[in-house]
Amino acid sequence: MHILADELGPLSYDVEGTGTPVVLVHAGIADHRMWDAVVPALAERHTVIRYDLRGFGQSPPPSGPFRETDDLRRLLDHLGHDKVRLVGASWGGRVALDFVLAHPDRVHSLAVLSAPWRGYGWGAEMIAYDEAETAALEAGDLDAAVEVNLDMWVRGPARGWADVAEGLADQLRGPLRTSLEHQDAVGEHAQDPVGGELAAIAVPTLVGVGKLDVGDFQDIARKYAAEIPGAALVEFPTAAHLVALDAPAELAAELGPFLSR
Repeated sequence: MHILADELGPLSYDVEGTGTPVVLVHAGIADHRMWDAVVPALAERHTVIRYDLRGFGQSPPPSGPFRETDDLRRLLDHLGHDKVRLVGASWGGRVALDFVLAHPDRVHSLAVLSAPWRGYGWGAEMIAYDEAETAALEAGDLDAAVEVNLDMWVRGPARGWADVAEGLADQLRGPLRTSLEHQDAVGEHAQDPVGGELAAIAVPTLVGVGKLDVGDFQDIARKYAAEIPGAALVEFPTAAHLVALDAPAELAAELGPFLSR
């Protein structure tokens, strides 16, 4: 891993491959390693850039006010990339959307996987999850909070643990714990994005979602596909919330031609 020194603290990043630059932004319960199974296929044609958002993986929480879109812009400036193909998963998908709205001239194409929708009216399943996580954290039981998140985002509501790839939960347990340990510090300093209208997005856009994901996120994916001009919706039948972990080969097969446009 490489380090971008910054007044708010270091940002950790990794670069693989050669060719047109692609940036992968990880989910809010993971870090840059969630893309491990997808990177080799993409790196055959692209320079693949992964980084840890502040408070995740090897990037410590911020020491002052920050915007995730500003961090991404600084990273691109540091690496000398004027324009990139941008892929984001879950919260990383929301960061990617905010970035293209704030810096439309810096993005060649956009792929968002299971991204949240700001102000969405969550259903009972999501409300129950949030209440369970909050209760565990307020009780100081970080282990229980980790398990609540693994149940929701790795197993998902549509399958049992026997249907989840062996070792997947263990792979995420450490990154998830790190994100929970730092979430208060991140939340304290995080600034709202610049904002903008989805209808203003003018780059080729792919919206992806797992068919085994929470129903709200399947609905949100359809909303993004409808609101972003020309966006294509791709559903992954064997994936829950984290498509890159559940269906890496299928995801790479979709991203390959899309990113090569």
